[in-house]
Amino acid sequence: MKGGLVTRSGEVTPFEGRPTERERGAWAVVAAIRAYVGELAGHGLSRFGVEPSGVGLAVPGIVTSSMALYSANIGWRDVPAEDFVPGGVPARLGHDVRTGGLAESVFGAGRDTADFLFLPIGTGIAGAVVVRGEPYGGAHGWGGEIGHTPVWPSGETCACGQIGCLETYASASAVARRFERRSGRTATAKEVVALAVSGDAAAREVFDEAIEALAISLASYTLLLDPSLIVIGGGLGEAGPVLFEPLRERLAARLAFCEPPELRPAALGVHAGMLGAALLGWQAAGEPGVGVDWTAETLLGGR
Repeated sequence: MKGGLVTRSGEVTPFEGRPTERERGAWAVVAAIRAYVGELAGHGLSRFGVEPSGVGLAVPGIVTSSMALYSANIGWRDVPAEDFVPGGVPARLGHDVRTGGLAESVFGAGRDTADFLFLPIGTGIAGAVVVRGEPYGGAHGWGGEIGHTPVWPSGETCACGQIGCLETYASASAVARRFERRSGRTATAKEVVALAVSGDAAAREVFDEAIEALAISLASYTLLLDPSLIVIGGGLGEAGPVLFEPLRERLAARLAFCEPPELRPAALGVHAGMLGAALLGWQAAGEPGVGVDWTAETLLGGR
């Protein structure tokens, strides 16, 4: 868990993360979150002299603003927002990736456009579909699961049970796993990228396949929703030109009759989820206008 305090003016106080205690079961995680929120509230009371006005929580799985419906990784089902917070503080939930997309939309890389895809590439891959400035979750909360769209229908089996998913080829964990299988060497995704740049054959092959999978998936997305922008974040998204330049070329090559959308690195980095949760917290407090004048430079400062 990661969290922090965010004032109306956008002053951010991040706090050390805490373990979710997932190994003890779903309700232990809920209790750990509630304790962490209480800890943050105590810091806020001692520093600012007031109780928190609202709490925003970015959580994985299927979620509505008031209910964490299901998380395969954690195991909870139908947990009301109020169970995550102590003392009846107003709370609002958001999907972890869509909440990051909300932050990028309001004051991050997507602040100047109403329709874009936020694609953090980390341990897994999920997307936030931002339409008219708002993250879109779909009819049942699955909107944005681009990581589980197939890129090679006869390819590898994904952990989700489907075949050839984007996440199986282009997530950070997949890049590391596929490199180890191909070379017999262990390395992080960041190290695989560095090896690819230096000319290592196995690393170059794995990274090349990841870029190709991304190009295929993003071409399909572009043809379906015609975004003006794709914002790429997460650990692999920080690879810089070594990722963006070939991805731009391959995406353009797959779009025969339309212009490719701009590809842009995320502006908020690992803080996107927390800052999006801050917006949700102020919405829960009944002050949805808070945050519209925040800037990434002010929020992140020297971090």
